[in-house]
Amino acid sequence: MSNAQGDAGPEPVARLLARGLTRHFLQRGLCAIPEVPLPNGRRADLVALGRSGEITIVEIKSSIADFRSDAKWREYLGFCDRFYFASHVDVPASIFPAEAGLILCDGFGAEILREDGRRALPAPTRKALTITLARLAATRLAGLLDPEALVPPAF
Repeated sequence: MSNAQGDAGPEPVARLLARGLTRHFLQRGLCAIPEVPLPNGRRADLVALGRSGEITIVEIKSSIADFRSDAKWREYLGFCDRFYFASHVDVPASIFPAEAGLILCDGFGAEILREDGRRALPAPTRKALTITLARLAATRLAGLLDPEALVPPAF
């Protein structure tokens, strides 16, 4: 994933991948929100909410080094029904753990290469995360609608 000026670096690549993932989830009836703080202090790269309340967390990996430097992915499992790694064609799929789902994506869309087995998220956790997602989305929308408003920082 590089641009005309050379390597786009991890941040721009991750942003492009998040865009493709968001499009993919919207086509499947899920709404996705990037950079979501979790109750354990971690921040999920992307959280998608399905019509039935199903919560999916996606950890975006823009390079092999990005994946190897991240040992915290199991800490997300208690906050989702499904968990996926997502990356692009320049990162070999073989490096990702078989016990997690895997999505191949670019800035325009995504394809699930390996499904993650659904786990039952406890109802209180689901409710708390759903409220967090709703408040986060509403706060971000308010900031877009009125950039001069005193919108509190992400919680």
